Amino acid sequence: MAILKIECAVLQKNDDIAGFNRRLFERFGIMVLNIVSSPGSGKTSLLEQMLARFRGRINAAVIEGDVQTDLDARRISVFGIPVVQIVTDGGCHLEAGLVRDAVANLTLDGVQLLLIENVGNLVCPANYDLGESMKVVVVSMTEGDDKPLKYPGMFRKASILVINKIDLTPHVSADPEVLVRNALSINPNLKIFRTSCTTGEGIAELCTWVEEEVAVW
Repeated sequence: MAILKIECAVLQKNDDIAGFNRRLFERFGIMVLNIVSSPGSGKTSLLEQMLARFRGRINAAVIEGDVQTDLDARRISVFGIPVVQIVTDGGCHLEAGLVRDAVANLTLDGVQLLLIENVGNLVCPANYDLGESMKVVVVSMTEGDDKPLKYPGMFRKASILVINKIDLTPHVSADPEVLVRNALSINPNLKIFRTSCTTGEGIAELCTWVEEEVAVW
């Protein structure tokens, strides 16, 4: 019982800070995407593809979450946009307080889109609201088509599903149609994109959707 009370208190504090973050983002008119996935799904590569297309079209900023290094922030920094790295020192997810502190290092005036790359994990990040506009869950074809059934909490809370590394479909046993069917059985409202950072397939469609959402946000 004591553990349950502690957990509830921690999540309540997180939700309070998430509310602060959300009000801040709304005041500046910023759309915020919380990008979540298992390790190795291609989140950073996807961000690189998106940022290359957004250049000159959308003013974006990025918060990178990682358990140890700043390697992802270095990759993103070549695009010349504001980027802040959060190192969790082994923590398996970002929390609203960490995002609040990272945002304090950003100049929000003029930012239209904030992309938060969460720590690679499909369990804990589902429970922590960061104040984002939407959660985007990325699943690669190499992970199998049963991910939505194994991690239903994340898929229920996500608004967008990106099926990445679609070019590897001929080389794996996973079936993208089964993956889609499993995902929609958990959350029938998911908007789904199929992408490949190697061939560029689906990237334009994803970016067009983001641009349209940013325009009306």
